[in-house]
Amino acid sequence: MQPKPPVNYLAGYPPTLVEPVYRLVAEDRLAEVLLQRYPVPHTVRTDKALYDYVQQIKGEYLRNVGLVSKVAFDSKLQVLRNALGTYTNIARVQGGKLKAKREIRVATVFREMPPEFLRMIVVHEIAHLKEGNHDKAFYQLCRYMEPDYHQLEFDLRAYLCHLGATGRVLWASAPAPNS
Repeated sequence: MQPKPPVNYLAGYPPTLVEPVYRLVAEDRLAEVLLQRYPVPHTVRTDKALYDYVQQIKGEYLRNVGLVSKVAFDSKLQVLRNALGTYTNIARVQGGKLKAKREIRVATVFREMPPEFLRMIVVHEIAHLKEGNHDKAFYQLCRYMEPDYHQLEFDLRAYLCHLGATGRVLWASAPAPNS
C-alpha cells in the first residue's frame, strides 16, 4: 500500500503565485514571511466566544438571514484533509412543524491563528447561510464581508503548505505563567 501524496493546498493557482510559496517552504523562510504579515493570534478561544464572533459578523452583513443555532470549534475536522470549516442546515419535522437547525463548525486549528484567518473562514461559512454553492455570487458575498478574502485565503493555504511540510504551528499560544 502506497502512502498518500501530500495535499496540494495551492492547486488551481497559477504557477507565478505558487512557485514563490514552494521556494519559501524549501528555504524554510515561509514562516518568517507569514509571521511578519500576521504577527499575533486572535483572542477567540472558546465556543461561546466563537458564537458571539460569528453573530457579530452575521449581524453586520446578513441580518435578515436565519438564525445560527450552534457555532463551535471542531477537533474532528481534518484541516490537513481539506476541511477548514463546515456549515450544515438540517430540517426536521417535529409535531407538524418544520424546525431548521443551522450549525457552523470551525476546525480547532483556527483557535491559534491570526484574526485575519479566523475572519476569513467565518466569513466563508456565514456566506453559506445565503449562498449554498461555491459560485460567483458566493465569492462576491465573501468579498463584500471581507474585501481581502482572496488574499487571506491564499495566505492561509500557504500556511497550510508550511504546516504540512514542517508540522510547526506558528501562532501557538504562549504557555500560562507558572505552568
